[in-house]
Amino acid sequence: MSSTIATVRFPRPNKESFRTILSKRVKEYFEENEISSKANGKMVIKTIGMLSLYFVPYILMLTLNPGVWGVLGLFFIMGFGMSGIGMGVMHDAIHGAYASNRHVNRWLGATIYLISGNAANWRVQHNILHHTFTNIEGMDEDMESSGLIRMHPSQEWKKMHKFQVWYTPLVYGILTLNWVTAKDFKQLIKYYKRGVGGHSAESIKKEWVILIFTKILYFTLFMALPLILVPVAWYWIILGFVIMHVTSGIILSFVFQLAHMVEGVENMPMPENGMAEDEWMEHQLRTTADFARGNKLINWYVGGLNYQVEHHLFPTICHIHYPAISEIVKKTAAEFDLPYKEYRRLSDALGAHMRHLAAMAQEPKMA
Repeated sequence: MSSTIATVRFPRPNKESFRTILSKRVKEYFEENEISSKANGKMVIKTIGMLSLYFVPYILMLTLNPGVWGVLGLFFIMGFGMSGIGMGVMHDAIHGAYASNRHVNRWLGATIYLISGNAANWRVQHNILHHTFTNIEGMDEDMESSGLIRMHPSQEWKKMHKFQVWYTPLVYGILTLNWVTAKDFKQLIKYYKRGVGGHSAESIKKEWVILIFTKILYFTLFMALPLILVPVAWYWIILGFVIMHVTSGIILSFVFQLAHMVEGVENMPMPENGMAEDEWMEHQLRTTADFARGNKLINWYVGGLNYQVEHHLFPTICHIHYPAISEIVKKTAAEFDLPYKEYRRLSDALGAHMRHLAAMAQEPKMA
């Protein structure tokens, strides 16, 4: 992996390039309006809301006697809270976008441990591989599903993929269950062996301690304590736990895929000569799409991930500012005759994703 990363390069921007001009204009926006590019009061309120959506149902479950249906319902609500924290709090923090103070970002980024993930692995898979090599086969791990779903034309086609339009939502449902039980362990081993993420022999020991401790903490809080304190049969607790994860997995998977795995967005093969055709920001425009930008509820809940173009161009800017800078991005892209991909409604984006899955389900024609 490390040698592969070293061979993939993007052309350097010049003084008149799209990247230079756009970066200058966005910087001027914050300076002229005398505002920080990090979180503001609205973002703090949203953070409290997302954390409450997760922890209030949890506390109610432990302190009241909600009964079987109450337990299942509270776990279901927690699934929305889990996704909300991931998209609207943790995501910004691990990108360094929440605050200028790295300690604030570190502590808010640590919420990933409370929603079944691991910060070190997330930084590698998401911040490094996905954000640098978006939609490049063999580099962007967000497109990988252990062969269950074919998302990229370079991926091997299997007979079962004929039916992937129908079973993909079920696969999406196991996303976070996979994280909490297996994927984080496999990724930490893989990234260390391949030299990705800068782990030394000493630092990897620390990461293993963090990984094991946080997994024990997670299962203690969200499975063991309910099993001990909530007066319902154990299998209802297990079912509720699964419902929470399936709910969150479906939400997170669809939100992330609607930005990249949709009809009209480009999928790139590995560059043969190691040099990408487009400068990095131009590459992001070709491989990313916005959706439902006019929907206030979606804007609030998905943490700006429906403004995925803006997020990929400026990942260290808090998502609360994306609606404002999106117009600057759109105007500048038009000036440089570059695409700005957008699906106006959530239903349009969902349809584009399903059509992409249907296209990838077709058996490739022999050359």
